[in-house]
Amino acid sequence: MLDILAVTFPFFALVLCGYVAVRRGMLPLVAIPGMNSFVLYFALPCMLFRFGAATPLAQLLDPGLFAVYLLCALLMVGLTMAATLSHRIAWNDAAFGALVAAFPNTGFMGVPLLLALLGPRSSGPVILTIAVDMVITSSLCIALSRVGSGRGRGAVLAALRGMLANPMPWSIVLGALASALGLALPGPLQRSVAMLADAASPVALFTIGAVLARSQMASADATPLREYVPVALKKLVLHPLLMLALGHAAIRLGLPLEPFALNTVVLVACLPSASNVAMLSERYGADTGRIARIILVSTAISFFTFSAAVTLLR
Repeated sequence: MLDILAVTFPFFALVLCGYVAVRRGMLPLVAIPGMNSFVLYFALPCMLFRFGAATPLAQLLDPGLFAVYLLCALLMVGLTMAATLSHRIAWNDAAFGALVAAFPNTGFMGVPLLLALLGPRSSGPVILTIAVDMVITSSLCIALSRVGSGRGRGAVLAALRGMLANPMPWSIVLGALASALGLALPGPLQRSVAMLADAASPVALFTIGAVLARSQMASADATPLREYVPVALKKLVLHPLLMLALGHAAIRLGLPLEPFALNTVVLVACLPSASNVAMLSERYGADTGRIARIILVSTAISFFTFSAAVTLLR
């Protein structure tokens, strides 16, 4: 257990550093969008491209793993929506609560953390989960939020436009093409991509903490514990247990799932909620304070739950 904590601690410590830097005024709030843009449009796409290009195409296109992970995400969305809709939590807020319960922080945290724990072999399953969450899960929840808000016309197109503007799915596609065709970038360009990819992990983790602090500071209204703690626990407990159960059920039904790949996506499900959901909720008029609290609680508790899950699954 101590050896696992030795690996996970620096990742969560960088998140804490970003949080403290904003809360103490050491990092101006106006600097956070720039850091986020650097990670989203430069560093993280280069990291995903590099891993995609170095991963055999068969690992990136695993239909069984894709189907099981997608089914788990859809069940999480449906169960969370059903459990949270109430007179206080309207359809729009419930949709983004469902997204934050089903969408792990794989891009900013999961890629570097799982590669450090499991090695390069985990990159294929991890990249596959990012594609599902970015393209399908997030688009579905955005569409649900628009339909339930009485703005159903064009909701799916708006969600797809947002997905197409996100560089991470495109970097995965380009990496997969490079892997399939055996292409390599020219030396100077390869080194430039490597430098940006190496910057992704520390800057992304620091930015997660900064975004969480900003969201919490911007939320003036008090949110009852019962409206965000259960959702955070669904993300950290129900999501991985459901993923594990569906995976073993698929294996019993004869679906060719590798145990290592299944354990990898179970650990993906153990990750805290994705921090970019707070920005999406703000853009679409949901209760950003509630979403930010879910992300904050899930991130804080996951230091212990994620480390425990790694101990059990290794």
